[in-house]
Amino acid sequence: MRRPAHLAFLLAAALAGLSAVAQTADIDAAIARGVKYLVSRQEADGHFSDAHMPALTGLPLWALVCGGEGKGDAARRAASFVLSTQRPDGGFYVPKPGRGGSGLGNYNTSVCVSALFESGLAPTKAILDARTYIAGSQLTGDDTMAGGFGYDRASRRRYADLSNTSYAMDAMRRTERVEDLRPKGQARADLNWDKALSFVTRLQEKEGERAGGAAYNARTPQGGTETNASGRVQLRAYGSMSYAAVLSMCHAKLTRSDPRVKSALDYCTKFWTVDENPGMGSQGLYYYFDILSRALSVAGIDELVQPDGRRVAWKKELAAKILSLQKEDGSWENENNRFWENDPVLATSFAILSLALCK
Repeated sequence: MRRPAHLAFLLAAALAGLSAVAQTADIDAAIARGVKYLVSRQEADGHFSDAHMPALTGLPLWALVCGGEGKGDAARRAASFVLSTQRPDGGFYVPKPGRGGSGLGNYNTSVCVSALFESGLAPTKAILDARTYIAGSQLTGDDTMAGGFGYDRASRRRYADLSNTSYAMDAMRRTERVEDLRPKGQARADLNWDKALSFVTRLQEKEGERAGGAAYNARTPQGGTETNASGRVQLRAYGSMSYAAVLSMCHAKLTRSDPRVKSALDYCTKFWTVDENPGMGSQGLYYYFDILSRALSVAGIDELVQPDGRRVAWKKELAAKILSLQKEDGSWENENNRFWENDPVLATSFAILSLALCK
């Protein structure tokens, strides 16, 4: 006897629900193992990996928070260490005279203030001072770098890139409500969002196979180069930077219907994969997972509709991939170390942050 259609539908829905519950349980278990691994790698003073790079403690702190351990001893010690690196100018960094004195101040500060804000373990003043530092790091002017952010506020060269810019925009939007607590008479800190948006959208390819995708910046061929239909050599867009563009445009309060956002999402859909960082292979794979999950979450997207009509439940596919890569000791690690991801603390932090957004 044929089963009524509505019963078949209900059965399918029930099975899908059970599958989702099972994957959530798997994600929770993987995060718990990852958190246990991170705690085992923390140094006595609270830092992880490299005491001269506060962001390498900020990211594990952020991961501990996402893993439900934000009030534990490990998180408190990590937050305490990060706070100890804050400089009089508000930035979180360890000065390195050979690098212009900033020690990758913009990158470190953006990551650390985000982690501290999410942890709730930092004084309001520390967050406000960091916001002032970040806002003062935005490049002004009218060249291709204007509106963006580089690694260092005090740099010997004029430089900005989309990775640092997206971290800065994310940190400032994430912590913006803290400005309401700034003491009366003190200047409020904020970005020139229009200038930042202009920097981001200038890096989008306007034509060709990768139209809508974004490159790292206008000078550094991190993803390689290609010759467009007009015969002009341009820097090639690739996966993680294209998601960084989506995240940044959303933080600049563009909607999904905006042509710039739609174009970027079209690129992301066309080149959808969790097997590599599109255009970069295994380079920066875990950063790709992290920026992908943050961008699509902020954009409010649950499915990516492929050109052939296939609907991609990105959270399910991404979670399954990350779960498959976890090692027996609970860590994750990238054999390709171009962006430091063979440090299992860094890769594990990115993996936990990504999984938390897949639940």
